[in-house]
Amino acid sequence: MAYVTAEHLKYKYPGSDALALDDLSFSVEKGELIGIIGKNGSGKSSLCQAIAGLIPSFYKGAYGGRLLLGDLEVRSADADELCSKVGIVFQNPFNQVTGAKLTLYEEIAFGLENMGIPRPEMKERVEAAMAFLHISEYRDRYPFDLSGGQMQRMAIAGILAMRPEIMVLDEPVSQLDPQGRREVFAAVRSLSRQGITIFMAEHNMEQIADFSDRVMLLHAGRLVAMDTPSRLFSRDDLEEYGVCPPVFTRLARALGIRKADGTWPVTLAEAKELLSVHGTAFRGCAHE
Repeated sequence: MAYVTAEHLKYKYPGSDALALDDLSFSVEKGELIGIIGKNGSGKSSLCQAIAGLIPSFYKGAYGGRLLLGDLEVRSADADELCSKVGIVFQNPFNQVTGAKLTLYEEIAFGLENMGIPRPEMKERVEAAMAFLHISEYRDRYPFDLSGGQMQRMAIAGILAMRPEIMVLDEPVSQLDPQGRREVFAAVRSLSRQGITIFMAEHNMEQIADFSDRVMLLHAGRLVAMDTPSRLFSRDDLEEYGVCPPVFTRLARALGIRKADGTWPVTLAEAKELLSVHGTAFRGCAHE
């Protein structure tokens, strides 16, 4: 049964003549991890903000269609309802740091304080979130003394501690080094397996292919396709939409090696297996 449903969703920013979201219809099951891809201006961030309820309540503008989170319609929901249902992590962690707290620990706890969570439970949630994102050692650091990657993990931990049913991540790993990106993606995958529904806009196609259950391809505000990573990245028209397939897919195409179902490999594991079967050496291909 669908948990998140868009029905002919349309949106136009104030003062703009073009639709940022143009007649989007899709459904997502509870616990799915949905990757959102497309070139700059395709509508990725607008869709993330719509799911989080910032569109239209914060940005205003012209809005049409419906977006349902469970039985909650985003357009008519109040802020408290949305905050208890969905959390968003932005590309730039500076957009989420309150500036009112002196330590990373207090910053993560800020949302829980506003929710009125009892202190023993608050401590448990904050400790668990810090451990999950590998930032416990920075608990007493001033938030603005953290590196960009550490600050982004703090922002994700703050949302995670609030235990939303849906998490929206708008290019959440842009500030992280390769190891940090891998850790965050693995954490997000684990969250989806625990039943949290994840929407993640991202430019790194290798990570999107490796971790997503399904992938949405947006272009000029429209939904071009929504499919499994294997089928979507096997499309022949991706470059027309400004999308470069994963490096493993490009390698397999160059060698003419397909999977049994006719699709190209999209992950390192798939590519290595196929190249091993075909007796082709596979060297020097990194995940980043």
